[in-house]
Order: sequence, then structure tokens, then C-alpha cells
Amino acid sequence: MATVMVNIDGKTYRMACDKGQEEHLAGLAGRFDHYIGHLKSSFGEIGDHRLSVMAGIMVMDEMSEMERRFAALEEEIKILRQERDTRSTASTEHEKSLAATLENITQRLIVMASRITPKS
Repeated sequence: MATVMVNIDGKTYRMACDKGQEEHLAGLAGRFDHYIGHLKSSFGEIGDHRLSVMAGIMVMDEMSEMERRFAALEEEIKILRQERDTRSTASTEHEKSLAATLENITQRLIVMASRITPKS
């Protein structure tokens, strides 16, 4: 386990994390500190606990919106894949139909050519 010292609202906290995650944890703490600073500038000194709760709710609200957008994108991807597969199937069927038509035309041309060609 590694430890990181982070500053939130002017206070230093020692946090534990997995090795290699120190920079990530420090970045998260910095982002959370930004929320706290924003709330303090909007509401003034309303208490550390209330600020933390409000910042946590803001983060959860953003996460909820991201989850909603992610689910919508997943659904859109699902629809696009279905459309692609439908088009691919239709294209394959169309290609088979064209190949059959060309084969039919080729056979008719062979028959017609054999009628026209003089026999020796």
C-alpha cells in the first residue's frame, strides 16, 4: 500500500491507495477540492460536514448523468449494430440475387450463341 498526502479545503489528509495509483488519487482529491471551493464561494462557511455532503451529492449527480448518457450510448450502439447486421444480410441477399440473375443471363447467352454459330 502507498500513501498520498492530499489537500482538501486547506486541510491535509493522508490517504492510502494501491501502489501506482498515487497520482490518480491526488487528481481525484484535487477535483473534489474544486467542488468544495465552488460550494464555499457560493454558500460561504456552512461547515465542513455540510460542504462535504453537498460536494458528494454534486459528484453523485454528475455520475448519475454520466451513467444515463452511457446507457443511452450503449442503446444507440446496439441499434446501430442491428441496422448494420440487417443491411449486411440484405446486401448478401441482394448479391446472391444478382449472381443468380447473371448466371441466368450467361446461360441464355450461351444458348443463343450456340444457335447463331454455324455448325461445320
